[in-house]
Amino acid sequence: MTSPRRAHAPTPPFAGSPDPADTGQSAGADLRPAASLSLRSGGQSWGTERRMALLAAIGTEGSISAAARKVGLSYKAAWDAVDMMNSLSGELLVERVTGGKRGGGAHLTGRARELVAWYQAAQAEHQRFMEALARFGPQGARHLDLLHSMALQTSARNRYEGVIGAIESGRINDRIRLDLGKDAYLTATLTHASTERLGLTEGRRALAFLKAQAVRIRPAGTGAMHAPGAPAADHDGTNRWSGRIVHLTNDDTLTEIDLEISPNVRITGLADPDIPGGDLAPGAMAMACFQAADVLIGTAD
Repeated sequence: MTSPRRAHAPTPPFAGSPDPADTGQSAGADLRPAASLSLRSGGQSWGTERRMALLAAIGTEGSISAAARKVGLSYKAAWDAVDMMNSLSGELLVERVTGGKRGGGAHLTGRARELVAWYQAAQAEHQRFMEALARFGPQGARHLDLLHSMALQTSARNRYEGVIGAIESGRINDRIRLDLGKDAYLTATLTHASTERLGLTEGRRALAFLKAQAVRIRPAGTGAMHAPGAPAADHDGTNRWSGRIVHLTNDDTLTEIDLEISPNVRITGLADPDIPGGDLAPGAMAMACFQAADVLIGTAD
């Protein structure tokens, strides 16, 4: 990190999906489902609302830098998004122009203009669909969130959904705190460009993914233990969670352990090979350690 770190908020961290009380909403608030339309190519989502807004802005502004300012992206994040869309769409969407009276710029191909027009029409229809869903009752938004989470498939054994509680920005890397409800939080390290590209801001919902191979489980008493509600990350970038072992599987070389941090938060990892694991048994307290750099952060749009 290259800028001074801001202290984490002293309030207890969050876990899981926040309840209305956690977000300041009353149970009787008028909850309306809301979602944006995204486009996919194979397994890759590339046509999100933010990226399609960038395409539209390039069409009206005539340059990537001006379009980036219009939609609130850094110049680098906009260039990266254009490169990815050109690559994943299967054909050129944005052409860069060099020279000329204005020193060059960028413009949309005919295919891109058709795509932007189609997306805007489809998004309007999608919004009408979401408004129709709202008539099914105030729980519609929570049901949709749950269905969306259940539909996600990834090779990472540990998957969490929460709200971004703090962002400590640096010139190259940012430190992200993801609140997972009332019982736990985790810290992730991303490049500043990734923070901008994903549109991460405090209060936004986000997903975290962590492979079991990146988690080391140690017996209680082998290091500083952190109970739920206490700080869960050290300044060296190590997340430390304490909990009770609920499942343990051995083979000839590895021991895989499931640790219950709270009723809503579990983590799967491997027994630390560098520390004797004689006290690792179902029902025993243990500590899960993982690096902030090993946490992948994603968004649903």
